[in-house]
Amino acid sequence: QVQLVESGGGLVQAGGSLRLSCAATGRTFSSYTMGWFRQAPGKEREFVTRISWSGISTYYADSVKGRFTISRDNTKNTVFLQITNLNPEDTAVYYCAAQGQNSREYDYWGQGTQVTVSS
Repeated sequence: QVQLVESGGGLVQAGGSLRLSCAATGRTFSSYTMGWFRQAPGKEREFVTRISWSGISTYYADSVKGRFTISRDNTKNTVFLQITNLNPEDTAVYYCAAQGQNSREYDYWGQGTQVTVSS
């Protein structure tokens, strides 16, 4: 069982930056692929990025490449999402999720953290 708690969201002006964190409980955090998703008002939840258990492999949605950076610290059971050059289209609730090694889907989800970008 893994519990995920996101933090770091808030209200920022366009062009600003944020660093989101996702703290996980559970001894096997380092074995999970971790992902970030977001859901904007009135839209479906969308994939943003993911990072392999080792941190070596990452993958980004085209819409965020070059502005978003995912990283993880397995010693602290935490995954991060650094966001730069924010724009109003980034306004959404951001969720982190954990995918087990033998899973096709993400098994655990956090409650989300709100990011609001003002123009």
